[in-house]
Amino acid sequence: MKVLNLQCSHQHAFEGWFGSEDDFRGQLERGLVECPMCGDTAITKMLSAPRLNLGAPPEPSARRDVATVPDADLQKAWLKMVRHVMANTEDVGERFAEEARRIHYGETEERGIRGQASREETQALLEEGIGVLPLPIPKALKGPVQ
Repeated sequence: MKVLNLQCSHQHAFEGWFGSEDDFRGQLERGLVECPMCGDTAITKMLSAPRLNLGAPPEPSARRDVATVPDADLQKAWLKMVRHVMANTEDVGERFAEEARRIHYGETEERGIRGQASREETQALLEEGIGVLPLPIPKALKGPVQ
């Protein structure tokens, strides 16, 4: 098993596990490797040091791993927030703008919802005083994770 440090064109860093270098290249060429944060398929393999088991573990201050990437804590917090939103809201799909208006004007019970809206629909909701927040949801969180 080969563990690679990868990065998308938006500088999101993540780890990928592959059977071999050829397996990684083949999946990359077929567009099967994508960023778990944004779904970008423009992926670059980053330099990484090999991990060799040569005896005692290194001192904690000498360890370097993916968690030391500056954005790793921010990415982790963002994913935690997205998971919270998904667990505590109802997915109304493409009816988002309609349902947000119904809630705002008291036509239906107030509850947390999520769904899809065009840029124009989002702007119209904001102009009506309806608070909405565009939130990109990574593909990996939309379905079962393999």
